[in-house]
Amino acid sequence: MRDYTDKDKSEDKKLLHDMGYAQELSRSMSRFSNFAISFSIICILSGGINSLGQATSGAGGAAIGLGWPLGVLISGVFALCLAQISSAYPTAGGLYHWGSILGNRFTGWLSAWLNLLGLVTVLGAINVGTYYFFFGAFGAYFGMEDTLTTRVAFVGVLTGVQALINHYGIGLTAKLTDFSGFLILATSAVLAVVCLISADTLEFSRLWTFGNYTGTEGASGVWPVAVGGGMAFLLGLLLPVYTITGYDASAHTSEETLKASISVPKGMVSSVIWSGLFGWIMLCSFILMLPNMDDAAKQGWNVFFWGMDAQVDPTLKMVLYVLIFVAQCLCGLATVTSASRMLFAFARDNGVPGISKSLATVNPKLRTPVAAIWTASILAVLFVWLTSMVTIAGTPAYSIVVSCTVIFLFLSFALPIGLGLFTIGGPKWPVMGIWNMGIGMYKLVAVLSLISMALIFFIGIQAPNDWALEITVGFIALALVIWVAIENRRFEGPPMGDRIKQRQAMIAAAEKAVGEAH
Repeated sequence: MRDYTDKDKSEDKKLLHDMGYAQELSRSMSRFSNFAISFSIICILSGGINSLGQATSGAGGAAIGLGWPLGVLISGVFALCLAQISSAYPTAGGLYHWGSILGNRFTGWLSAWLNLLGLVTVLGAINVGTYYFFFGAFGAYFGMEDTLTTRVAFVGVLTGVQALINHYGIGLTAKLTDFSGFLILATSAVLAVVCLISADTLEFSRLWTFGNYTGTEGASGVWPVAVGGGMAFLLGLLLPVYTITGYDASAHTSEETLKASISVPKGMVSSVIWSGLFGWIMLCSFILMLPNMDDAAKQGWNVFFWGMDAQVDPTLKMVLYVLIFVAQCLCGLATVTSASRMLFAFARDNGVPGISKSLATVNPKLRTPVAAIWTASILAVLFVWLTSMVTIAGTPAYSIVVSCTVIFLFLSFALPIGLGLFTIGGPKWPVMGIWNMGIGMYKLVAVLSLISMALIFFIGIQAPNDWALEITVGFIALALVIWVAIENRRFEGPPMGDRIKQRQAMIAAAEKAVGEAH
């Protein structure tokens, strides 16, 4: 870990003051810690394993060998654009500020709600995935039954522990996510080696052989409607696209990161690169280990446990399960951090009517936004509980909303990226940050991001999640109504221009309240 000087900290604080905010959170995260928190949320041992059936029950082996790199590339163009913006504007709740600065009050407000909704629901989805992994790996040993009560209780306890760790400071959270980074790398490498050793034969052609298992026995639990081969491949892209997200956590912890203008963009991009590379090696090795692809596709969501049971030594398998479970728990921990910082940042600009003051309060001793941490966590558990009880047209509401989660998150990314395409180099975005890929390159990557957004939206509304279209359109329509009727007159957005100068006394008072030298 490199050393950071008092000058570095002073420059970070000055940049924050120039944007109209006080240094209330504890700025102590290193560049590696900033990388590790995004890497921990991406967690190839969580989404890569729990959502594996999306690929194997779609186009089979090619969905991993060819689809995974393509999906990583799609996520990567978003990460590159967000990294460019984050270097110029390194604040907590980055998506909200970027949407406001590069656009206007409405685009910032909409970015905030899209990102918040995505973060809260993805926290619930991650912890439900951890529940199902625990159930599949250890459920038989504990005599567990998969009931609504068991599921919600498990998610509630797990989320509560994650919130409690966040409650007691970014220092403890950063240490655990640092450990998580090493754990993910080591476990995925060991899993890849175990899979290759356990394989009956190494039939590499599986990795570029296309199948189409949609609508077939077993696979119908994942993709109930039979589609063409090209569409089956596109559906499989949801695995890498869903897994390789969460890199905005680096931006959400900007105000707790040293030398944020360079650490945050590097954290975003490097987390995608390393997750993409190690995830591809791990999943390709797993595909090569499977007895055969036809039987694997029939397993649907259960394909990982089926493959491990069939090929891997029981003792070694259980050791790997324990390591994977720990990594998944730490994935949720990092997501609580990200969601709470987004909620805190939006609330300090009075973005949450009625309770903004409480959500924007920082504990002076712990230097954490305690109310925001617990609010985001409780909302995630409520999301799991409510959506687990409801079905829409025969499909669990939970499954549909999780599909919406991916759409909401990427829409919250695409909005400031698209605005940046038209404002970069102009009055709204005159100066690039230290991390700079150039205006021309940004515009190229931004266009690719918007094209990718259209593709993600198209894939995300396919059966059995076709209701995601109505939900997404309904949410945006509702947001427009609320904005026109209420928020347009009430919400001022982040401080700009003279409002920044007028806040200097408030900034000094806020920093004095938490013991930060001004």
